[in-house]
Amino acid sequence: MIFQILGGVGLFLIGMILLSDGLKQAAGDALRRVLARFTGGRMKSLLSGVAVTTVVQSSSATTLTTIGFVSAGLLTFPQAVGVIFGANLGTTSTGWLVSIVGLKLKIGAVAAPLVAVGALMRLLGRGRTAPIGLALAGFSLIFVGIDALQAGMAGLAERIDPASLPGATLGGRLLLVAVGMAMTVTMQSSSAALATTLAALDSGSIGLEQGAALVIGQNVGTTVKAAAASIGASVPAKRTALAHIVFNVLTGIVAFAILPLMLRVADIADGAFGAGGPSTLAAFHSVFNVLGVVLLLPWLDRFSALIERAVPERGRLLTRHLDTSVTELSPVAVEASRRTLREILGVVAEIGLDLVDGRGVAAARAALLDGAGRALADTRAFMSRIRSAPGAQAEHQRHLAALHAADHLDRLITACGEAAGEQVAADGALQSTALELRRALIAVLAWPGTATSPLDTVETISRSLAGARHTHRRALLERTAGGLVEPEVASRQLEATRWIDRVAYHVWRAVVHLDDARMSNGAGTSEVHEEADADDPARTPLPPAAQ
Repeated sequence: MIFQILGGVGLFLIGMILLSDGLKQAAGDALRRVLARFTGGRMKSLLSGVAVTTVVQSSSATTLTTIGFVSAGLLTFPQAVGVIFGANLGTTSTGWLVSIVGLKLKIGAVAAPLVAVGALMRLLGRGRTAPIGLALAGFSLIFVGIDALQAGMAGLAERIDPASLPGATLGGRLLLVAVGMAMTVTMQSSSAALATTLAALDSGSIGLEQGAALVIGQNVGTTVKAAAASIGASVPAKRTALAHIVFNVLTGIVAFAILPLMLRVADIADGAFGAGGPSTLAAFHSVFNVLGVVLLLPWLDRFSALIERAVPERGRLLTRHLDTSVTELSPVAVEASRRTLREILGVVAEIGLDLVDGRGVAAARAALLDGAGRALADTRAFMSRIRSAPGAQAEHQRHLAALHAADHLDRLITACGEAAGEQVAADGALQSTALELRRALIAVLAWPGTATSPLDTVETISRSLAGARHTHRRALLERTAGGLVEPEVASRQLEATRWIDRVAYHVWRAVVHLDDARMSNGAGTSEVHEEADADDPARTPLPPAAQ
């Protein structure tokens, strides 16, 4: 009997895992795109969380994707909190699935052959057929597990009188809440704990009020997993975990305080299926989560602000988008890298502007440059953990583009640390070319605050400076040969001219690749191109067709 119950729980858990993995693989990047596109205001964020969690049957998957979106800057934290509220509602769909389809319709006998069908589709299928087969096998295993749970609980009901269990008193209810929490922590799944409780209620092993206290505990028990997962995590992950914890604990407290009233509301909500059974408990689970949303959603902004105040931003701001917990979500991880690289480009552009204008203290510039270098090293380490398959063309091209942008930023940082940069402001003969470079750097600095990319501006300036370098070089060498310029002065001017051209070139190429790496970048099918190296003195301006 006990082994049968444990086996049923195990089958249910495996089924949930396979169903979730299969649906995520079959959907590919579609669910992430839906979450990004339709997450806007409070209601949109809430409904996005409900929809995605209901489809993939995993609030953990929704939460992980949401954390990644916040880390990458694709979602604001208040929007993410709305998604988390929705995920809590979406996960209540499991209770309805178990109570109506599993326990009332009893499709376990039909489900067993479907496991074989799903397994064959997974083994022999190609393309999306394989993950759909995996999802079908998982879906079917859920009901095979429910059948095993029912059989085990029927045996348990013969030995246990529900009246002998706690529940009638305040202490008894609190004890059942603690048991519910322990079930979720032990099984590592509130859905499996809920399915076990529904099966026990269906068999008569426990009463409705006892089941309700267990469900409250199971709902709160998910916060233990969230708290453990947030240890050592990024600030967005900690904030998301805290929002999840506060929502579940507050909802649990309210539901416990008005438990009799909540059960009467659940009876009314479940009138179509016959009050008092597993579907009433599923309704209770949904109703008290809805109550939590109703209480907190109108105060979403204030609630989010309190969470942000409780978990303040720490560490280097340049790398705040990098969250190692989302490196497996390669599109999100690439976007986090791109945004970090763009901010590093802004810091380096500011340093370049100081050099061109001849302002600022050398020691302060060196400290900023060192910080940008360390942030770039962290970003490269983060990107080394991202894996994008060449077959997923759009995703792979964005990943490649981000890697190219990092390479150009590395060269920019090196250039801004060279002595030739100091020569630019000191030499009046270089002012016209220095002003052109200044225009490019200002366009880059304005980028985060505008919707328009500075690509056209910096490309035109870079090509112009490449031509100016050749013209200036020939004229300067002729004047040197005529004795009008000292060789040492000419050498410094040539080096400074090359520096201006090199900085403009790497700024241009960094902007090109950061544009290509955008998550919203069309189909992402453009190739990653490179010109001749800007450090090559023979580099000439290329016509647009060459790009």
